[in-house]
Amino acid sequence: MIYILAFFLPPLGLLLNGQPFAAILNLVLIVCCVVFGLIFPVLFLVPSLHGIIAVHMRREDRKHREVVEAIRRHGPPPT
Repeated sequence: MIYILAFFLPPLGLLLNGQPFAAILNLVLIVCCVVFGLIFPVLFLVPSLHGIIAVHMRREDRKHREVVEAIRRHGPPPT
């Protein structure tokens, strides 16, 4: 669900994912891409792609931290 929100409303999706600085950067990207998107229409996709990539990277970072914390608590897996 957060990926859909990050695609259609990238700043809101980033805020709800706990990334306020990325949301501000995304707002700046939206302004720039609207201005230059009139010349190069593909630029309209840049803020949405940034939102999706930022959400994905944040979720992968959370998973990585959970695995590292589990290894710290329980030790490495048996070989």
